[in-house]
Amino acid sequence: MRVFIVGGTGFVGVNLANRLRARGDDVTVMGHVPGRPRGLEPSVVVVVGDATVPGAWQERIAGHETIVNLAGASIFTRWTDAAKKQIRQSRILTTRNVVDALPATGGVTLVSTSAVGYYGFHGDEELGEDAGPGDDFLARLCADWEAEALRARERGARVAIARFGIVLGPGGGVLGQMAPIFRAFIGGPLGSGRQWFSWIHVEDLFGALVHLAGRQGSSGPYNFTAPEPVTNRRLTRELGRVLHRPALLPAPGFAVRLALGEFGDVLLKGQRVLPRRLLAEGFRFVHPGFAAALEALAPTL
Repeated sequence: MRVFIVGGTGFVGVNLANRLRARGDDVTVMGHVPGRPRGLEPSVVVVVGDATVPGAWQERIAGHETIVNLAGASIFTRWTDAAKKQIRQSRILTTRNVVDALPATGGVTLVSTSAVGYYGFHGDEELGEDAGPGDDFLARLCADWEAEALRARERGARVAIARFGIVLGPGGGVLGQMAPIFRAFIGGPLGSGRQWFSWIHVEDLFGALVHLAGRQGSSGPYNFTAPEPVTNRRLTRELGRVLHRPALLPAPGFAVRLALGEFGDVLLKGQRVLPRRLLAEGFRFVHPGFAAALEALAPTL
């Protein structure tokens, strides 16, 4: 399989490229920063370009059977108007340009990312892929983002949408931000602690992406979350346990909103998302349970 990964020079892209290369696929990754990413296999081709604008990089997509679109600015920041504009454009414009670069003759697969923020904020309701979209900023963004990717069907492409939960892995991410707080003995639940946290171990994320890329019958939306979502209170309790630190100091909701603005609601609310379609297709999670997944990552925190 010949694979082109847009946004492929970050943590997820590099590790996915290496995994695909190890099984014999020809892989090209694209990012906007010149230079070769650390840890990338030498046989992986690197293309530099700005995917938010049309350019010569689009011609490099030709000849690839599978395109994986991982591009998008981080949402883990205070949502000022400027930040929201960047978050939106980095996803909508990139996806639009990727789709426009696909051959009109069909025969390709597009695996495009989205997020469980698509569903908006919920209480204890279990959400599968058939649940409708929410109406907050992130939900509207995800709906528009997915609509851009689904335009590829007009070009005869198979389109699979990967709705990411919070990715747990070594080398940064949400755990990298939380661990120093707990080590300083000031960790604890956010707000009520009852909000749901839908997560996925990075190894299962890679496996699920490979699953969608290689399985011709897979199309439409897929929840990239573990089968066992947890509440924020349990998350903090388990993280405190593996780090041998107490998890007793809650962060009041008003303080979180004061610090992070609108993004604070993403942390204080949440959704209980289940990977029903992956499970129905026989995908087997290496890390289905939260406690064991966290213990596996503990040496890297």
